[in-house]
Amino acid sequence: MFFALSKTVGYLLVPSNFLIGLGLFGAVLLLTRLARTGRRLMVVSLLLLAVCAFSPLGNFLLYPLESRFPKWDGSLGEPDGIVVLGGSLDADLSAEHGLAVIGGASDRIIGAATLARRYPGTRIVFSGGSPHLISNDAREADYATALFQGLGIAKSRLIMERQSRNTQENAEFSRQAAMPKPGERWLLVTSAYHMPRSVGVFRKAGFPVEAYPVDWQVGTRKDLLRYYVTAHHGLRLVDTGVREWLGLIAYRIAGRTETLIPGPE
Repeated sequence: MFFALSKTVGYLLVPSNFLIGLGLFGAVLLLTRLARTGRRLMVVSLLLLAVCAFSPLGNFLLYPLESRFPKWDGSLGEPDGIVVLGGSLDADLSAEHGLAVIGGASDRIIGAATLARRYPGTRIVFSGGSPHLISNDAREADYATALFQGLGIAKSRLIMERQSRNTQENAEFSRQAAMPKPGERWLLVTSAYHMPRSVGVFRKAGFPVEAYPVDWQVGTRKDLLRYYVTAHHGLRLVDTGVREWLGLIAYRIAGRTETLIPGPE
């Protein structure tokens, strides 16, 4: 129920979808006695789309999340294992073409492979099923094995978890797959903006991890004043930021994290 609700409501509230829907609703009202209201809605939706597309709003949403955890300190020695969250592979396209198709967040795969080569004694858990509400049997994990092997990681070191559909299930199923022992150190590799929610959920699931953030979308504080000249870039950042903040709020309300924005212990 939570999964279905999060997907449907989440898609509706993503700014680009919501504002386009608002504009279309205004266009429909032009055919009724509420034409004046319709024109206003269309103007408002267009103005807000422009703000999202060209202003630094996306940077303001993502920066506090991406700066929550520092870069991982390798001086503490070799970890026992690595958990890398899915989100990099397009499972449906991979199934259609018969090979791994990277759809985004490729730094998750690259970061995990880099760590695996640096620490040859570590185990690697890849946690990725299908995030879609309606999907076929294609799962990210089914295509990640060949990708990691192509990057020089032996299959014997890989544990593929293909059931998870969201961050909560990432944590639960990864713990079952990894079976971490007391005192072991496990790294969590995911996008920097997604790290606070991920770490919070893993802690709640009884799987303490060390953050290894990758895939940054924002640079330093100077980027908080950065404007964009192409609409898709700004809209993508705003959509990503709003979706992640909605996720943080929903997970906190549902009791799946202990705090709204989990941080370093």
